[in-house]
Order: sequence, then C-alpha cells, then structure tokens
Amino acid sequence: MRVSEIATIVGGRWEGGDDPEITGVAPLDRAGPADLSFLAHPRYLPYFQRSRAGAVLLREEYAEQAGDVVARIVVGDVHRALAQVLPRLYPEPEVEPGIHPTAVVEAGAVLGKGVSVGPYAVIGRGARIGDCVRIGSHVVVGDGCEVGDAVVLHPHVTLYPGVRIGARSIVHSGTRLGVDGFGYVFVDGAHRKVPQVGRCEIGEDVEIGANTTIDRGSIGATEIGNNVKIDNLVHIAHNVRIGDQSIIVAQVGVAGSTVIGRRVTLAGQAGIPGHIEIGDGATIAAQAGVFGDVPAGAVYSGYPARPHKEALRAQASLFRVPQLVKRIRALERALFGRETTDE
Repeated sequence: MRVSEIATIVGGRWEGGDDPEITGVAPLDRAGPADLSFLAHPRYLPYFQRSRAGAVLLREEYAEQAGDVVARIVVGDVHRALAQVLPRLYPEPEVEPGIHPTAVVEAGAVLGKGVSVGPYAVIGRGARIGDCVRIGSHVVVGDGCEVGDAVVLHPHVTLYPGVRIGARSIVHSGTRLGVDGFGYVFVDGAHRKVPQVGRCEIGEDVEIGANTTIDRGSIGATEIGNNVKIDNLVHIAHNVRIGDQSIIVAQVGVAGSTVIGRRVTLAGQAGIPGHIEIGDGATIAAQAGVFGDVPAGAVYSGYPARPHKEALRAQASLFRVPQLVKRIRALERALFGRETTDE
C-alpha cells in the first residue's frame, strides 16, 4: 500500500515526502523504509527522531517534531488508525471450507454453510454449528453445543456439553468453556461434589484469550455479554454474569455468583470475590483485591481495594513509616538517653 492509500483509509492528513510503498508495520526503533510506524506517547519521541520508518501515524501535536521521517499521517487517534490499517496489510489467511478426514462429527450434529473443521476435531451429538465457522485442530465441541455464525475456535479449545457461543466470537487455544464449577458439600467426613447442571453462555463479538476457563452455572447460567474482551489465563467461576463491552485483563479471577456490569475494566491479576456486584463503568486496578460491592463508575485499587485516591493516600502514608520510626527513635534518645524496647 502507498502512504496516500493509508491516509485515505484512516481519514488522516498526509504531510511531507514522496508516496512510498508500505509493506508492513514495525516499532519506531526497528522500522525500515518500507514500514509504517506510529507515535502515540511523548516518551517515544527520541525513537521517532532517529527512526528510519517510511511513514508514521501521529497526532497533531507531534506533526512538527524534528526527525528523519518525512512522510507523516496526522490522525486524531493513533491506535484506532492502526487498527484500521493492520487488517489491510496483514489480511487473515483464507481457510478452505470442509471437514478434515480425521475429524469426528457425531450423529445429529448440524453444520452450516462454509464451515471448516480441522484435523482430529470432535463435534458432539446434537451440536449446531453456524455458517462460516472455523474449528481448529483438536477442538472438542461437546454434545448439544450451539456455535454462532463466523465463530473462530482455535486449536485445542474445549466446549463442554451445552455451551452456547454468539456470532463472530473468537476463542483462543487451550480455553475451556462450560467447565464444572467448584462446588462441594462436606458430608460424613468427606467433600462431596455438588452436580453442576447449569449453562455457559457466551455473547456475540466476544474474544476469549488462551488458557482461560469459564465455568458453567451450578444452577442457571454463567453469562458473558456481547463484545466482552477477555485476556489469557483468566478464571470465571460458576453463575458469574459479565455485562456488555467489559474488559478483563490477564490472570484475573472472578469467584462465583458475582455480577459485573457493562463497560467494566478488571486490570491484570485483580481478585474478585463471590456474591458481590461491580457497577457499570467501574475500573478495578491491577492486583487489586476486592472485598465488597463497587459502585458504578468508581475506580478501585490496592489490597484491600478501596477508592483509588484513598488507596494512594494510604500507600503514601505507608511509605512514610520508616521515616516516622527514625523520628520516634531520635525522640526516645533525646528524652530517655536510649531507644525503648518493643515493650
């Protein structure tokens, strides 16, 4: 693609230089003359000034920065523009429809038009697969599952029986959906399993990262809303409900029966207990440990999690403790001629 074509696609303003051909995208410090790069934060200005990129996407405030890159495309949102360009420079490979000879399709399964089923995949009894679905190698689609149109199941995904996935969703390798929830009762000196008889329902346009597990409901359903994005290595327990457009980052754990609203962000390694509610638009910061309900629109951080500004003040106070100890010891020496013991 030429720089002029890229500018048209992103609705940007092309400034300077010839109209070089662009064949790929690379970071500022690694880009060559045939690469497109981008500048979205001032910390990367030194890389920009030395970059050999053929063209750079940048915001208005950086358009006049000195540097060797002549061709510049000025846009309002660099990351959005990049998302528009990448599919054109790196188109998804075409997958031929068909069922691999080693795949197993059980009796009563219904496959839509244009479905691709990879080597050693298994599609269980009564499963319903929509049109243009891509099922990778070694995928297991359990009995009675429903998979919507244009869903992509990457290799080694497992759908336990009865899982439902909405159209255009993507499930990455190693993910298990509809797993039994962690339910036991202590009877006669032993832990007895409580049968997990609920459902696991995934909405439309959802993306689920690699090696994530989502339990089925114990009774009722675990529900993931539309356009939810879930990172790698996330665990979502039974009967959890997650609202539309929420973001869940890597290594988050959500315990059973918690209700998470719309457009919520759970940052990396956040821990969410069971039977609480997190309101619409709330943000839980990385490694926060939540212990109770979180109001809509709130930003919580820390352990135990509390409103972010309060958590920052508490952290700042904690950092002052060593200096306070020194002052106390100095006062003890001044008053008593020595430091007192812990007693």
